[in-house]
Amino acid sequence: MKLFRWHTVIGLMTILTVLPVTRAQQKQNQNGPHIGYVYPAGGKAGTTFEVVIGGQFLTGLTNVFISGGGIQATITDLIRPITGKELNDLRIKMDELLARKAVVKNDFKALENFRSFKNAKSIKDDKSDNKKNDATDDKEIEELKKKYANATWTAEDDRLINEVRRKISTNVRRPDNPAISEIATVQVTVDPDAKSGDREVRLGTPQGLTNPMLFKVGQMPEFSKPAVKNLRSKITFKEVQMGLQSKIAKEKAEAKITLPVVVNGQIMPGAVDRFRFTARKGMRLVLASSARELIPYLADAVPGWFQATLTLYDSSGKEVAYDDDFRFNPDPVLYYEIPDDGDYVLEIKDSIYRGREDFVYRIVISEMPFITSIFPLGGPANASTMIELKGWNLPVTRMTVDNHDKTAGIYPVSVRKDDLVSNFAPFAVDNLPECVEKEPNSQHRTAQTLNLPVIVNGNIDHPDDRDFFKFEGKAGDEIIAEVNARRLNSPLDSKLVLSDSQGKEIVFNDDCEDKGSGLETHHADSCLRAKLPADGTYFVEIVDTQHQGSPEYAYRLRISAPRPDFVLRVVPSSINLRAGGTVPVTLYALRYDGFTNSITVALKDAPSGFRLSGTSISATQDQVRITLTAPPMPQKQPVQLNIEGRATIDGNVVVRPAVPAEDMMQAFAYRHLVPSKELRVGIGGRFQQRGVVKILSELPVKLPAGGTVGVKLNIPEKILVDRKVAFELSEPPAGITIQKILPSAASTEIILASESEKVKTGQKGNLIIKASAKRSGTPTKSKSKTNKQDSQMSTLPAVPFEIVSK
Repeated sequence: MKLFRWHTVIGLMTILTVLPVTRAQQKQNQNGPHIGYVYPAGGKAGTTFEVVIGGQFLTGLTNVFISGGGIQATITDLIRPITGKELNDLRIKMDELLARKAVVKNDFKALENFRSFKNAKSIKDDKSDNKKNDATDDKEIEELKKKYANATWTAEDDRLINEVRRKISTNVRRPDNPAISEIATVQVTVDPDAKSGDREVRLGTPQGLTNPMLFKVGQMPEFSKPAVKNLRSKITFKEVQMGLQSKIAKEKAEAKITLPVVVNGQIMPGAVDRFRFTARKGMRLVLASSARELIPYLADAVPGWFQATLTLYDSSGKEVAYDDDFRFNPDPVLYYEIPDDGDYVLEIKDSIYRGREDFVYRIVISEMPFITSIFPLGGPANASTMIELKGWNLPVTRMTVDNHDKTAGIYPVSVRKDDLVSNFAPFAVDNLPECVEKEPNSQHRTAQTLNLPVIVNGNIDHPDDRDFFKFEGKAGDEIIAEVNARRLNSPLDSKLVLSDSQGKEIVFNDDCEDKGSGLETHHADSCLRAKLPADGTYFVEIVDTQHQGSPEYAYRLRISAPRPDFVLRVVPSSINLRAGGTVPVTLYALRYDGFTNSITVALKDAPSGFRLSGTSISATQDQVRITLTAPPMPQKQPVQLNIEGRATIDGNVVVRPAVPAEDMMQAFAYRHLVPSKELRVGIGGRFQQRGVVKILSELPVKLPAGGTVGVKLNIPEKILVDRKVAFELSEPPAGITIQKILPSAASTEIILASESEKVKTGQKGNLIIKASAKRSGTPTKSKSKTNKQDSQMSTLPAVPFEIVSK
């Protein structure tokens, strides 16, 4: 069995015997193996098909992991850009093959462009003397004849020379995006009874697990264009221009498809994909694309995702439908009632003709039910709510949602028509009393009276509609008014205004950022907080800032006293470490309604041997780095972990799950916490028989502002000296440094120092300390400065600290 060689363990045994890690390997371990796209990004249950996955740092790829069960995947190939040394070796191999073939076939014309080698070194030309060159060529040919006098040439040699030629021609050019420069080919088999829905794909490499990518399992037939596998250099402007000219001339190929179907493709620069199908009069087609849903953010593209457009043409080439988004969702959706029997053509492209291998799409074309809106957008817990549905091909327009035994949160709602399942609509469940907005309420004098706390379910049902609500308040009362609309797929772009009994504005809010909504780029929901100045009547007004409105512009408006709460995100969602090792993990605490209490995190139902360190998030922290330590035994399969946080709110202990997430960059600048389905941990290396490093000092360490404090470890001086162990702080808070190291016979003490002008009394957090050790074996003879190739980096368990007065 081939075990993963992942991040190094920090333990006594590890410090004694460490593996060499080059500078390049350290960079890979820092960045980690990564995947940027999966194509096709899904498949039909009961089928076997090829999937191409583009990424980086995939050398030695060993496994494919797809969540949810019922899917088998096998790696069949890995294409990657070759290094300069590999390219040189291939050219030497090619020269040797050509030379042997020339001798055996007695045909030396093939050697006109031949670069011969002796002992892997090329013979230099002297172009200043043609006679000398000719003599040299004759001499080389005679030497080759002697060298390969008894050589043979077989069909296997023809295959080998073609393979070497292919590798040189397809790998020599560097791709325009290194993040997807390596291409893995995988054979995927989906069981007939595999559950439909969204899965996550991860690859396993000697360096660990990759990040997850979305993969969909369905019941509908699928059509996929051939995957793009060549490693391209950058596309030139001329090539893009040629693509545009091809579009204008309508010389594009049209793939023939049969409905119903899911179409898969990749858009390349300047490309337009077209699909021809036959439809019958009266068919009510939904054409729903997924592009941004598959890859939420692109770090190196503006606006930060593949902005697809859909156009439908009839048999005469006339455009009959077009969409470039579905309301505020970048992925377009078309609905079209077929007026006549005949052929129709669907066209998809990027809105500004960009393209690349990771411009991946899926388009569902069928008479599937599609929900465009629901009302109300939520309901109370421990009750049933009757909702109205709007959309296309719906089997019902009203349905009851059972909220019994549901805690507060957001749940998916869908409908089924025969064998087709609709898209999901989010439905919010809450514990507060609820009511429905009642018209007329478009002025102060007709404002709807509310008893707080309450959640109002309403809508801005026509352009420039304004909804007013009034309530009685007392001086000093704190009030929160919050809209939940865009986060529940409503197109409403709300604005809230709080005013007094005379209509005088007290406070207003347009957009309120919610970092917990990682897929939102326009945080259109409003939220305001105010302390009421006097006893009396107060008004809350809600409008659409774009002056739009329709019954689908629904909202949930909460008006209540503050309800302090929090949610957690853990980053990354794929964690890699060696058996017995320790690795930093980032936790984000997203605080709501003024929540300022501390949070304690812990593993929930974790397998034996896993341990978290630095598990407290102080009242002033929104982000903290903790550490995860693995058990001493490596694992064949990634382990799923669950982390939860506990805090006291109004005297009650509240428990919230830490949702796995990826910290994704959008368009070179913006960052988003995008939720994943699972937190997976890959554990490689060898079984560790000895204990890990332990912190002997009392925690948290009390570091005086402007002073020092020691952190004692169970590392004896002999190991520290023999292995030349060095320590450094990883991303420390400003003003905190390692002053010196004090070894002793049985332990080692790290002296921490703080600068009084850069730290604050009461400041809390975790310190992440990394240790480096010289590799075992023969000392290096290099006279250069510090030889990074002989160092191995490891991580200690997190060290909680508190700044105290000196």
